[in-house]
Amino acid sequence: MNTQTLVCINCPRGCTMQVTQDGDTIAVTGNFCPRGEQFAHDELTCPKRTICSTVQTAFPDTPVLPCRVSAEIPKDKIFDVMNEINRIKVDRRIARGDTILANVCGLGVDIIATSDLLKPAKE
Repeated sequence: MNTQTLVCINCPRGCTMQVTQDGDTIAVTGNFCPRGEQFAHDELTCPKRTICSTVQTAFPDTPVLPCRVSAEIPKDKIFDVMNEINRIKVDRRIARGDTILANVCGLGVDIIATSDLLKPAKE
């Protein structure tokens, strides 16, 4: 039997939970809502994270562009995704929400722009 303390990050309340795992059985106490229990279960079975970073551009006036993943990724894939992000050099005008790299590392998640710094000029 394994017991650990987790702080839920699903809402600002930040419940401190005691999580006990005994084989395939996971028991959670200290959560104030069902989302805490789901967070604890996910954290023990398949932890996921989001990534915010920057990518290089070919534009001297904007040498880097903020970006993020379009959905959470498995925690053990963070370094693989960051390696792909570090290889990117944006050479076209894009706007916030545009895809920079589709299906990064075959995870079904895209790298998207989070800024309009390179937004195409209106015609």
